[in-house]
Amino acid sequence: MFFCDIIAERYGYQEYQPIKNKTHKPIIMMNFLRKGSILFLLLFARLCYGQSTANKLPLWAFGGFARPANINPIISPDTTSRFLDPMSNKLVQWEANDTFNPAATLKNNKIIVLYRAEDLFGIGIGFRTSRVGYAESNNGINFTRRKAPVLYPDDDIAKKYEWPGGCEDPRVAVTSNGTYVVFYTEWNRDLPRLGVATSKDLIHWKKHGPIFETAYHGKFFNIASKSASILTQVVNGKQVVIKTNGKYWLYWGEHHVYAATSTNLVDWSPVVDDKGELKELMSPRDGYFDSDLTECGPPALMTKNGVILFYNGKNKPAAGRDTRFNANSYCAGQALFDAKDPSIFKTRLDIPFLRPMAPFEKSGQYINGTVFIEGMVYFKKKWFLYYGCADSRVAVAVYDPAKPALPDPIE
Repeated sequence: MFFCDIIAERYGYQEYQPIKNKTHKPIIMMNFLRKGSILFLLLFARLCYGQSTANKLPLWAFGGFARPANINPIISPDTTSRFLDPMSNKLVQWEANDTFNPAATLKNNKIIVLYRAEDLFGIGIGFRTSRVGYAESNNGINFTRRKAPVLYPDDDIAKKYEWPGGCEDPRVAVTSNGTYVVFYTEWNRDLPRLGVATSKDLIHWKKHGPIFETAYHGKFFNIASKSASILTQVVNGKQVVIKTNGKYWLYWGEHHVYAATSTNLVDWSPVVDDKGELKELMSPRDGYFDSDLTECGPPALMTKNGVILFYNGKNKPAAGRDTRFNANSYCAGQALFDAKDPSIFKTRLDIPFLRPMAPFEKSGQYINGTVFIEGMVYFKKKWFLYYGCADSRVAVAVYDPAKPALPDPIE
């Protein structure tokens, strides 16, 4: 209990133990009163700060992240945006229903957020068409949006994988030479596949299709694949894609955390076990916030302590769930992997560092509560984390290493 511990350390009981001298009754009484005051302060602190201090991050973890006051949500649906849809050849309100699950990166010293947007057609999650919108900001808080999406189902090489569901849940990163790479879910309402596209300006994208199409003679081409977090590192003050052991490294997966490697950022080979099957690096665990799913989040980060994978943990609906959090809710976690061999899992948080707290995080299109982290960017010596709120809005939380906030409390 952080606040309580400060008091206890500074005014600990040992300092105020009654003097064992029966002739010093005033001193004994003074110590008694002082000790009583300390107990009162401890109780008061526990009542006021107990929830916050119950969640303490280990030294290897990032955070805590603080939500800027009176700012969120930073991106909400817009019914005025119109876009000529290649599928229907009609103008559609492409971001009128929901805006959520954002990626983030830097361009020209501005933060660019690429967010998923759903139109008004269809009913329920996954049954509308998703497109990726573009928003930019000088401060990471206030954004200006383009009126048309920048990544969407088009009459192109990805048509059979993206019509009619579209392009979902992007994660973006940049190489040291300025090439942007985005991983997203190609959704044809039959099978979700991880797709990849590259760009020099974050507006004009070249699609390369499903990332597992050629690996192992197509063995993993027709499996459900989602949520890719490429390995990055802060180099000379800029977060960029890096290689490890001569290859690019990617964590991916929803039900478990898997990995893949590549030499060109486009064609990826899943990491397999000695039987040739997908190697599970991390899995859900009963009784914790990630009891149902461990879904990869923003680009993974190489740090002095190892590789941190930021991920989204889904709670089970019933038996085996963490009763401290809503059934089926999504909370944000962190896991640590070995720096020399990123496939080696070391540890993870037992308590999420970010959880649904605001009304728009607790309920929306997704009624059980979601803080779904997908974009994180290093900007002006701070970390800006962008996340989807209940599949309906986009919000931001900021980690200042010089003045870290407390992680989200536990109710």
